[in-house]
Amino acid sequence: MAYDLIIFDFDGVVADSELLSSGVMADLLTEGGLPTTLDDVLDNYVGRRWRDARPMIEALHGKACPADFHETATRICHARALTELEPVPGLMDFLAARTEARCIASSSGPDWLHLGLDRFGLRPMFEDAIYSAAIHVERGKPFPDLFLHAARSMGVEPERALVIEDSEAGVAAGRAAGMTTIGLTAGGHARPAMAERLTAAGADHIAASYAEVAAFIDR
Repeated sequence: MAYDLIIFDFDGVVADSELLSSGVMADLLTEGGLPTTLDDVLDNYVGRRWRDARPMIEALHGKACPADFHETATRICHARALTELEPVPGLMDFLAARTEARCIASSSGPDWLHLGLDRFGLRPMFEDAIYSAAIHVERGKPFPDLFLHAARSMGVEPERALVIEDSEAGVAAGRAAGMTTIGLTAGGHARPAMAERLTAAGADHIAASYAEVAAFIDR
């Protein structure tokens, strides 16, 4: 079927940022006395807001996260992103070829979204269609609230929207919103089991590249 709106997650879908931010998270938590590996972060916390991941981490370790963790992680990630952040392979050609309406619906905060979009020269393309779970909804992914808010704001019925996600929480949110949901494994953080995990979370289709996303839409 044709879709009226493509909803992009940001980290791991627009920006190839998951290894950067997840590595910083793992290092800072470990330094703070909560031993955490990169795989721990990728398996459990990707796609979630910090305020949702924090209680999960604290319950697992039985102790509080460092009080300044979020501010420190944000500062480090922003500084590194200025020179290290790149778009997910194939994104730019995909955007140039599509005519559907588009928006971003991400668990990340607006400053991070704007930084990446400005670095890629994409902010004008999404300027009035950037939705963040940090400010626009009470419940973050895996709840459907952000995707439903985005579709409503764009004037599109949920069943006419296509979600592109890279996390289990995001896929679950897309499915709960009643939207066709693609699990994208094109980012640098993709692991062998990622496709299986996204499928188990409810992805309608798995795409290893943006070319495969386009083929799914145009099938």
